[in-house]
Amino acid sequence: MAEEKNTDRKSKKPKKKRWYHNLADAYRVAKKTYPRAGWALLGVFFGFFLLGLIAGCITGRFILWPLFGLLLGLTLALGLLTSLVKRASYRQIDGVPGATAAVIGQIKRGWVITEEPVRFNAKTKDLLFRAVGRPGVVLLAEGPANRVQRLINEERAAVRRIAPSAPVHIIKVGNGEGQVKLAKLQRAMMKLPKRITNQEVAALAQRFDAVGTNNLPIPKGIDPTKARAGRRALRG
Repeated sequence: MAEEKNTDRKSKKPKKKRWYHNLADAYRVAKKTYPRAGWALLGVFFGFFLLGLIAGCITGRFILWPLFGLLLGLTLALGLLTSLVKRASYRQIDGVPGATAAVIGQIKRGWVITEEPVRFNAKTKDLLFRAVGRPGVVLLAEGPANRVQRLINEERAAVRRIAPSAPVHIIKVGNGEGQVKLAKLQRAMMKLPKRITNQEVAALAQRFDAVGTNNLPIPKGIDPTKARAGRRALRG
C-alpha cells in the first residue's frame, strides 16, 4: 500500500519545464500575433549560416566560417524571437483594463508601484495608477486622454495634500494623440528627470501607505489578471 501511495505521488508530481518548453511557448506567443514569425526566424538562421558557408568556400576555412555563421544565425534568431514575443505581448494586452499595471510592474528596481488602481471610473473603466521613484510621483492614466483628466486632477490634489513638495509627473497611456503607447511606457518612465533621493522615495512611499490612498475596490468588470498573463514575455 505504501509503495502504491508513493507511486501515485510521483505520478502526480508536475513535470519540470525545460528550456525548450519555454522556447516553444515563446514561439506560440509570437506566432499568434505574427503568423510569419517562423519564416522570419528560419530566414535569419539559414541566411547567416549560408553566408558562413560562402565565406568558408572563399577563404578555404570550411569549418571556422560555417560554424561562425551557424552560431551567429542562432543568436540573431533568438534575439529576433525575443523582440517579437515582447511586441506581441504588448499588442495582446493592449486595450485590456489594467494593461498599464502589467507593464510598469516589470520595473522593479528603484520604483514603488501600486499594481491596483488608485483612482478609477467604474462606468468607463478608466484607471489611474501611481508610481514613486527618483523622478518623484508618476501618475499613469489609462483611458481616453480627455476623459481621464478628472481622475488625474483628483489624484494630483490628493498627492499635494500628502506630499506638497513632491514632484508630480503625468503620463497618459494609450494610442491617441498625446498618449504614450504600452511598448514605450517603460522607456518614458526611465527618461523622467531624477528629482529626489532613494531615501526620499522610500519615505514618500511609506507616507502613501500610511494614508492608505490606494485601498480602493477594483471596479466590476475589470480583472487585472487578464492583463498580467503575458508578464514573463514582457520581461524579454
